[in-house]
Formats: sequence, structure tokens, C-alpha cells
Amino acid sequence: MSHKAGFVSIIGKPNVGKSTLMNALVGEKLSIITPKAQTTRHRILGIVNEDDYQIVFSDTPGIIKPLYGLQDSMMSAVNGALVDADLIFFVTDINEKHDENDVLEKINNTSIPLVVLLNKIDKASQEQVDEKIAFWQKELNPKHIFAISALEGYNVDGLLPLILDNLPEHPPYYDKDELTDRSQRFFVSEIIREKIFTNYQKEIPYSTEVIVTSFKEEDDIIRINAEIIVERDSQKNILIGKAGSMLKKVGMEARKDIEKFVDKKVFLQTFVKVLPDWRSKKNYLKNFGYES
Repeated sequence: MSHKAGFVSIIGKPNVGKSTLMNALVGEKLSIITPKAQTTRHRILGIVNEDDYQIVFSDTPGIIKPLYGLQDSMMSAVNGALVDADLIFFVTDINEKHDENDVLEKINNTSIPLVVLLNKIDKASQEQVDEKIAFWQKELNPKHIFAISALEGYNVDGLLPLILDNLPEHPPYYDKDELTDRSQRFFVSEIIREKIFTNYQKEIPYSTEVIVTSFKEEDDIIRINAEIIVERDSQKNILIGKAGSMLKKVGMEARKDIEKFVDKKVFLQTFVKVLPDWRSKKNYLKNFGYES
């Protein structure tokens, strides 16, 4: 029996629904989702396996003009996803104002088949949808344009035949029982980071990084220690909150989601550490697993 395998890279501006789409396509919550832009920082693979095919989806950070080292690394992750893709899904929000020049620059420099996914159409009229389809057809002349709602699951299943048509015959790239290329530690740190994004405002979420320093699996419990990295003492104070109340809230919310993810009881301890200007320092970024 012939077997297909290949890579589908999901790209677009921040907050257009790329992570929601990948989670829907894979059928598992691999990428964290918050209403804030630039939540995704790494390239995260989600792998769909059947007997005769393997699809490797790449969720990527939202494309921006980088201002400091961390954002440079985030854009390196996007570039890497474009290099090895067999198919590109360019996700655009129905409400975007067509200021995607930085995105178009990347797309126009590639010969990989392109599909435009017009997302969040549950919030639009048919007239708006038709107008956007006409715009992108003229702007990019993609192989296909799909109107979808990743959140509602509308038209998402219809993408599978299109993907399979564009995948080459190839043996699987990953073991057939693998769902992602990332470790449990990575997803634990992402879950904690998600709770920081949902519980704090302004610069706090963007100034933090989460490092799992200890992950000990026992028969009936997993004991996890995690460091939350911030850039300034004032951020540390806000993160901890009065008498530790905010940090405790983040820890409780994260522990519940981690227990669902690992399907086991979890004991989670979090600590806050100040590393001045970590987002701009190459040695810190490398230690935290960011691409250069």
C-alpha cells in the first residue's frame, strides 16, 4: 500500500486563529490559546497518523517585524516552517485590514503551494466573505481559498482531501504513535505560560518565560517545579501579587490543566526569578530553547 507523508505549515499574523486551527486539525490541544496577540513563541508540530498517511502540521508564531532577540527567534521559527513545507496554510482573519506586507513578503519568496484560509467567518456576512475572497484571489492567486471558522469547526474537515492531494508519497517522518515532537515538560511550561497570559495585563505576559526545572514521575503523582522568569523586580511583585495570591491562582489553574494533559495527579510548585533583559540576550534565549 502506498503511503503519503509531508509537512503543512500554518502561518499568518498574530491572533488570526492559527493555534486554534492546528488544535482542531490534530484533535488535541497542543498549542496554547489566549485572546492576546503573540501567544505562540515556538514552532510546534502536531502529527496526524492514519495507516496510509502522516500529516505533520506546524503551528508558528504570528508574523511581525521583530524588535528584540526573542522576536527574531520567533521569526526564525516561521522561516524554518516555510523551508520544509509541502503546503502552506496562510490564515487570515476576516477582519484584518490588509496590512500583511511582512507576511506577503515571506509567501511571495516561496514556490510551495499556497492555500488561503479566511478564518472567523462566523463573525462575518456573506458579502464580507465574498469581498475578502476576491481580494486574496487578486493579491496572491493561491491554489485554493477556504472560508472557515477554526473555533466552530466550520469547513475544517474539508481541508483533509486538499492536504492529501498535495502530499508526496513518502514513508512516515515520525513514529506512528507520536502526536508531537515536543516533550511533556515543554507542554507543562506552555500551560503555565497560558495562565500568565490569561491572568495578567500589559507587559507582564510578554516579559515572562517559564522553565520546568524538575519533573519527577512517581507511581501516583508527578512532582513539578517551575521557574517563571521576568525582567524586573516590579514585574516579579505584580506576578506574585498580594501575599502570593496571584501566583497561587496561576498555579492552581495550571495544575488542573496539567493533570488533564498528563492524566495523573500533579504537585506543582512555582518560583519567580528576575533575569534582566532576558528577551534580548542570546545566551538566555539559547538556554530557553529559542532558535537563533
